[in-house]
Amino acid sequence: MSLLRNICKTSTRLFSTHKRPLRVLGIETSCDDTSAAIVTSDRQILSEVVRGQQEMHEPMGGIVPTLASKGHSRNLPGVISETLELAGLTIQDLDAIAVTRGPGLPPCLPVGLNAGKVLAAVAKKPLIGVHHMEAHALTARLTTKNELNQPAPAFPFMTLLISGGHTLLLTANDIGDYDQLGTTLDNAVGEAIDKTARLLQLDWLKGRRGGPGAALEKAALTGDPERFMPRLPKPMLERNTSVISFSFSGLKSAVARLVEIENLVDLNNPQDVSDMAAAFQLTCIQHIEQKIKLALNQEVVKNKKPLTALVVSGGVASNTLFRTRLETLAGSYNLPLICPPPQLCTDNGVMIAWAGLERFQAGLVDDYTITTLPKWPLESLKFRE
Repeated sequence: MSLLRNICKTSTRLFSTHKRPLRVLGIETSCDDTSAAIVTSDRQILSEVVRGQQEMHEPMGGIVPTLASKGHSRNLPGVISETLELAGLTIQDLDAIAVTRGPGLPPCLPVGLNAGKVLAAVAKKPLIGVHHMEAHALTARLTTKNELNQPAPAFPFMTLLISGGHTLLLTANDIGDYDQLGTTLDNAVGEAIDKTARLLQLDWLKGRRGGPGAALEKAALTGDPERFMPRLPKPMLERNTSVISFSFSGLKSAVARLVEIENLVDLNNPQDVSDMAAAFQLTCIQHIEQKIKLALNQEVVKNKKPLTALVVSGGVASNTLFRTRLETLAGSYNLPLICPPPQLCTDNGVMIAWAGLERFQAGLVDDYTITTLPKWPLESLKFRE
């Protein structure tokens, strides 16, 4: 660890006496996308490469972790090589290497982490093990300046992380310092969306923003949510109205009951499918809105916390309806809604590189002996593992 600290100090000192910005390589293999990217401390994305596995997993009806791991093993060497080539750099030109340490699928995380550890050790570069959800939370600090006419969010800000594996509402106080306000009691919203899309037999959309969630959003565009919403439960609306927690399992089960038992949705009728997709999607966002209101009333109104923004990230944050409604909600508290560009809401190497860079600049580097943490509470970053 003393060697790594010396490397980190040397790199930081060189940066302070030279004009060249810091460069960090980020590696991401927590789920099914293999990605790497290089970003700089002046908020430039020098290169990014993503290899998806949709065609492999779609016939299975979902992501198969062991298959995803094999896909990473095949794809990662080429992805890293191409990322360096696109940036016109070698490993020696980097200041640090960041890699997802967790949370994520146990068979997938070691592929990226082991590659990052070997590259860092051989090149004698600092290694930063990145928390996947912290990376989602910090992405807006990279992209905001370039994408919107407002500065990147300063700490503290409220952040909603919504993906296939997580539904987390947090206050971000600083790098590595997060207070959890609420999480899901059962399914993550992204998981509920994906399973409902499969239940409705929607064909996955292809491409960077593809998958079952994107297919459900597209189907909902032509649907009438009011047709089926009276038949769907309002999660935690009648009870536990003051608890900042989420629940999506009952909503998901209700859709399954209407489709499979009550036969109210003809899966061969596109309008039936669109109406149910729209009802499910709107119910999800209304539930999320209710809990964010509770959190904002607690943090802004009651505790007088000087929040600077509501940041929403994670794969589900690419949903246009979610963005539109949450922007209105944030505005009612005089806060801007800040979301990364849709292509950076899903898992990507850019967010890992940027989170690694922020941690590197804060002097938070790791030993070459770190291991994966498939289950890794974000709040535990305060007490470094």
